[in-house]
Amino acid sequence: MARETTLTEPGWRALCRVDEVADGESKGFPPVREGYAGLFAVRKGERMFVYVNSCPHIGVPLNWRNDDFLTLDKIRIICATHGAEFRIASGECLLGPCVGEYLDTVELDIRDGVIFVPPDAGL
Repeated sequence: MARETTLTEPGWRALCRVDEVADGESKGFPPVREGYAGLFAVRKGERMFVYVNSCPHIGVPLNWRNDDFLTLDKIRIICATHGAEFRIASGECLLGPCVGEYLDTVELDIRDGVIFVPPDAGL
C-alpha cells in the first residue's frame, strides 16, 4: 500500500497537485525515460495511491486512454488489455489472469498539496 511520509528526500519528483485528481478518479503520468512504464495515481477521499503503470500478467500498460485506470463503477483498477481488476488500496489482483499478484506500489509523500515520488519510480 502506498504510504505517506512526513519528509521528502532530496531528488524526489513532483507528480501533480492532489486537487488535480478528483475523488474517485485516476490520473496517468508518462515515464521519465523512454521504454519505461510510467505511473498513475488514484484518489479515494483523502487518500492517494500511486502505482507503476504495468500489468503484472504481461507487463502492458493498464490503460488505453489517458487517465482511465478504473472500472466503470470506479471501485477497482482495471487492465484494459485483459480485464484484470485490482484493489485500489493494495494493488492486489482480484479478478483475471493474475489473481493474487500485485501492482508495483510507489512510495509517495504529500507535501503542501503536491504528490512527490522517488526519482526512480516508474522511470
